[in-house]
Amino acid sequence: RGEEAACLLVGTLDVVLDSSARVAPYRILHQTQDSQVYWAVACGSSRKEITKHWEWLENNLLQTLSIFDNEEDITTFVKGKIHGIIAEENKNEQPQSEEDPGKFKEAELKMRKQFGMPEVEKLVNYYSCSYWKGRVPRQGWLYLTVNHLCFYSFLLGKEVTLVIQWVDVTQLEKNATLLFPECIKVSTRDSELYFSMFLNINETFKLMEQLANIAMRQLLDNESFLQDKSLPKPRKPLKNISALKRDLDARAKNECYRATFRLPKDECLDGHTDCTLWTPFNKMHIPGQMFVSNNYICFASKAEEACHLIIPLREVTIVEKADSSSVLPSPLSISTKSKMTFFFANLKDRDFLVQRISDFLQRTPSKKPCSNALCSIVQEVPELPSSSPLAVSPTSALSNQPGNFCAGEVPTASQGLLKLFRRNSEELLGSKGAKEKMKEESWNIHFFEYGRGMCMYRTAKTRELVQKGIPENLRGELWLLFSGAWNEMVTHPGYYADLVEKSMGKYNLATEEIERDLHRSMPEHPAFQNELGIAALRRVLTAYAFRNPTIGYCQAMNIVTSVLLLYCNEEEAFWLLVALCERMLPDYYNTRVVGALVDQGIFEELTREYLPQLSEKMQDLGVISTISLSWFLTLFLSVMPFESAVVIVDCFFYEGIKFILQVSLAILDANMEKLLQCCDEGEAMTILGRYLDNVVNRQSVSPPIPHLHALLTSGDDPPLEIDIFELIKTSYEKFSNLKADDIEQMRFKQRLKVIQSLEDTAKKSVVRAVSGDIGFSIEELEELYVVFKAKYLMSCYWGNNRAAAAARRDQSLPYLEQYRIDMEQFKELFISLTPWSCGAHTPVLAGRLFRLLDENRDSLINFKEFVTGMSKCCYGRWWNIAKNVSVVFRHDFCWHSVHFFSKLPDSSGLFLLAEEKGTSPQDYRYYLRMWAKEKESKKETIKDLPKMSQEQFIELCKTLYNMFSEDPVEQELYHAIATVASLLLRIGEVGKKFSNKPMRKSEDYKANNTQDPVSEEESPTSEQSQNSAVEQQPQADHEDKTCGDAQPEKPQQENQTLGDVSGEGQGSPLQLLSDDETKDDMSMSSYSMVSTGSLQCEDIADDTVLVGCEGTSSAARYGSTIDTDWSISFEQILASMLTETALVNYFEKKVDILQKIKDQKKVERQFSSSSDYELSSVSG
Repeated sequence: RGEEAACLLVGTLDVVLDSSARVAPYRILHQTQDSQVYWAVACGSSRKEITKHWEWLENNLLQTLSIFDNEEDITTFVKGKIHGIIAEENKNEQPQSEEDPGKFKEAELKMRKQFGMPEVEKLVNYYSCSYWKGRVPRQGWLYLTVNHLCFYSFLLGKEVTLVIQWVDVTQLEKNATLLFPECIKVSTRDSELYFSMFLNINETFKLMEQLANIAMRQLLDNESFLQDKSLPKPRKPLKNISALKRDLDARAKNECYRATFRLPKDECLDGHTDCTLWTPFNKMHIPGQMFVSNNYICFASKAEEACHLIIPLREVTIVEKADSSSVLPSPLSISTKSKMTFFFANLKDRDFLVQRISDFLQRTPSKKPCSNALCSIVQEVPELPSSSPLAVSPTSALSNQPGNFCAGEVPTASQGLLKLFRRNSEELLGSKGAKEKMKEESWNIHFFEYGRGMCMYRTAKTRELVQKGIPENLRGELWLLFSGAWNEMVTHPGYYADLVEKSMGKYNLATEEIERDLHRSMPEHPAFQNELGIAALRRVLTAYAFRNPTIGYCQAMNIVTSVLLLYCNEEEAFWLLVALCERMLPDYYNTRVVGALVDQGIFEELTREYLPQLSEKMQDLGVISTISLSWFLTLFLSVMPFESAVVIVDCFFYEGIKFILQVSLAILDANMEKLLQCCDEGEAMTILGRYLDNVVNRQSVSPPIPHLHALLTSGDDPPLEIDIFELIKTSYEKFSNLKADDIEQMRFKQRLKVIQSLEDTAKKSVVRAVSGDIGFSIEELEELYVVFKAKYLMSCYWGNNRAAAAARRDQSLPYLEQYRIDMEQFKELFISLTPWSCGAHTPVLAGRLFRLLDENRDSLINFKEFVTGMSKCCYGRWWNIAKNVSVVFRHDFCWHSVHFFSKLPDSSGLFLLAEEKGTSPQDYRYYLRMWAKEKESKKETIKDLPKMSQEQFIELCKTLYNMFSEDPVEQELYHAIATVASLLLRIGEVGKKFSNKPMRKSEDYKANNTQDPVSEEESPTSEQSQNSAVEQQPQADHEDKTCGDAQPEKPQQENQTLGDVSGEGQGSPLQLLSDDETKDDMSMSSYSMVSTGSLQCEDIADDTVLVGCEGTSSAARYGSTIDTDWSISFEQILASMLTETALVNYFEKKVDILQKIKDQKKVERQFSSSSDYELSSVSG
């Protein structure tokens, strides 16, 4: 007992202290007699593995040691030999693993051995932590891989192994416990797991979030993870950090960098450093950070709203180092084409920074003529004069010819539809016009002090001006700047024109939906009451649908795009739409509006936090899920008057989704008292609709546009008007503490919940679609769907061709057909779930079933086809014997009739051809009737199955023998199938004799016969004759035929002993025989089986007999024993099998598929090292 306790203690310490002893319990050591030092030569996780190593050493190393004289030389030789082998092995490893430190490689090896992971599964990082199972913590190691979360612990003899796929994680959060201030909670659909650690909990949690987010992205749009091989190596070696972890860290920083400065999606951060920026508007040095990437230099102050700056490298003309001083240490000046100079100071590594900027400047492409146009839009073209061709001929600006879109003209906001269709209103000359001029003057002063264009200093003053409303003449320009769309437009000149040209005249589902919604886009506005505005909207939406076919077109895009076209020309509106759909509102406009549902979840969470009294009431009414989608998808454009909603859009392009959320909270807060008194959803919607319809913009210079929600304002009392600027001011006063970083964190949390909820909905819809035709219960179908989907996803990140596996999923298809598996994946599922265990023959049987289920012959099957096949195997009932045996029958029939089936669409066509042979040509009406019959949904019966030849019958017998090989009552089953096979062989011989009788009447007829004997046998008349004549065939002649001997026919009087052996009778066909005759038949049956197809059990167990003979002829496979005239029907097979109780019990037994699935999961968890201690204890 003391030794056992010591072993348990050592094993526990091995795990806790990260020792390699647990991974390698078997070792081969080299030690000389006079030395107390030993060298580890080899290690293994099992006795078999270490024995292999020892055999290699015996053959390659031990014989060589005898030539050495002293032990020191032997030790040196062994060490050098082993190190050489290790070095050679490392050369063959993948390039990225060379970047990983040695200790990390060791941990990755442990992970693969411990959890049975393949080499393609990459470890990202590992941490020491405790897993709380009940109230007892289990100290162990947490391994985070690309696709799995794994944990292993061995504590005083108790082993814990956890493997969770990231796609199964539904929630991740940090919680507090009594013993630990913080722990990580990982939730799945089935369980909740808690992990605690003293160190690195924030790093671990962020990495978990990132990996789970990658998995959700895979579920959402089928994007698999690909490591960035171009990631630069660190300047200093990093301890125990893998290249994959560095890649993920870089991705997280890139995403944050792009979101902060609204940069294109392909912009990658090169580095950042602390510095100060001289701001001329307040003459101060503002501390912050400089960010440098391939195409931009950006600055963010430490104080959130003090200053943001974006300098495109395409605008940079001079980068120079200024003289250092005590006031300005290590200064750097950057000059741009717009005559602006920026001074940075306190740079730690100025020389290296200047070198990096110089390298990027050399790679910056040549500047386009229009790249600097935005900085001088208002100075050069403040307003188009009446003599301008754009003003005289509006259609020339938005011509249908795509060549006009990419002209070298400067794109200006005055080309928007609002400018072209503005009616002369008195507001331009009154007080509203004066306020509009004052706004423009305020912005001009701001441009003078803070700069204009992309290089403008963005401060709290900028936000204040945006809150007061952007002047209509500047709206398009500032939308482009604040959204970052200008950057993409100037770096892709002519891109929009090319898209328009390529998409012209092409039609698909997206263009059909666009055409349907064109005239629903702001129909009350005059710009969209004529073909000019409609044509512009059509071109922009169609161009984007061709740019991003994943999104294509989604409802609400037409409303947003129509507003963009009012203030921008087509190309500008297109790039604003790109920024909106792909960066500012990610995943909003896909088929499942996932992004909008995610932000809806955030809105509900914020409502609980800021408006707790109203939150519960809104949840009971179900209002939030209704209002948030219409508010968020259209940015309030569909629920507010146009002149008010456009001010919301102004603030949105500057602040992002944060502003939409805070305005939504302000609207609920303003209507709290009325909403708390509501009784149902309709009443609450009416209150909110009336409120939004009366949000007015009293400063708008455009004529009021009738709003579609005016019907909601009916009532006795006149509605109270709400000023849009007061609403915005209130939202900032009450809810301005919302942070963009917090919203991104909440987005991740909600994304997990939304996507998993959508997957659950998809599962329910799929199960509901197939449940009517399948014998499985709803619970069983749901579990099978989970297994089926997991098998598909595993091929996406573990398969040999992961890209092809991912391409199989077409999200435009119904959910039922999205996940599809190939033959190899089906074989794995079949082997683990089927009740038909056939030993080595099981993969062959699975392949036959796969080909039977693959109706469209694309080498893939969907979930319905999968459960259809599994249902026939597992769902046992007494009346289902026919289905079960039919499946086996079809396996072997299809396997040997591929050429036959390639010509016939289904088995019923065989009888159709047999009936038509020899008939006179029919008129067209006959063929129309036949075509109509073929199109009718006809339920297949057992009579529709074609007859089986002798070769196919032999394969059927082999299949059945293999199916029974591991059954508890296999001897009874062997005896039963031998009896049935012997009987069926005699039936086939009897039927063959009768069907051949007419052919023997005349040798001339035999020579001139052009009729197909198979067709003759399969015609209804021949089948009746065969069944009625079975009684007249001689038994002794049957015995001779089955033995392969050609003997003359016996007298007719001996024929009456067989009786009805057609298989249609209820009793046993051998009842009419005497006891002695029965014994002879039973002894004969074994001989006839062997002679006919070599059907001994030992031969059947060898699947090479079945697989290796595919390309050979039947004569080569079976010698001369195959009788081509012999055939038998499925009804005869079924009736014969019903006479054997053992066979009936075998095929009607019900299989617990849920238990099979649980067993499969247990087997997947039993990895190689989990039983190492048991092996060692047994061997000891």
